[in-house]
Amino acid sequence: MRPTPADPEAWNAYLAEGNATQARKRVSADVLLRDEQGRVLLVKPTYKPGWDLPGGMAEANESPDDAARRELKEELGLDVTLHGLLVVDWVPPHGPWDDQLAFIFDGGVLTRDQIAELRPHDGELSDTAFVSFPEATQHVSSRLARRLRAALAAPPMRRPELLRDGVGAVGP
Repeated sequence: MRPTPADPEAWNAYLAEGNATQARKRVSADVLLRDEQGRVLLVKPTYKPGWDLPGGMAEANESPDDAARRELKEELGLDVTLHGLLVVDWVPPHGPWDDQLAFIFDGGVLTRDQIAELRPHDGELSDTAFVSFPEATQHVSSRLARRLRAALAAPPMRRPELLRDGVGAVGP
C-alpha cells in the first residue's frame, strides 16, 4: 500500500525510494553569444576535440540557467543576462554516454568592451573565436551544428524549441 502525505515520514521514505531508482539525466547548458556582426562565439575546449558553445555540464541539483551562468563566469569571466531559452534537445545515448538534455540559452550580443576582455580563465579552454554560422558548422560536431541551427532560427521571445538529437520533435 502506497503511503500518503498524511504520514510525512512514510511519505518521504516512499519518495526517497523512488528517487533512488528513477533514471537520472545529464544536463548541459550552453549559451549563444554573438558580436555586433551576428557572428557566434565558439570556445576551444582542452579536454575534447573540436570547438563548442560556451557553457558546460550542470552540477548535481543545479538548474540549467544557473549552470550556464556559472560556466560563463568560471571559463570566460563573463557575467551576462540570459534572454531566454532557445532550445532543449534530448540527446539519445551515444558511445559510452547515457542520454542527456541539452539547453541553449540566448546570451544576446556582447559589447565591444566584453569582447576586448574575452579570454579563457581556466584550463578547460584554450581559445575563443567569433565565426559565422557556416564556419561554425565546420568546427563543431554535427549534433551541435543541428542544435545551433535550431537555436539561431528560434525567433526572440518565442517558446523554446524541443528537439530530438537536434531535429524538431514536436509540431506547432
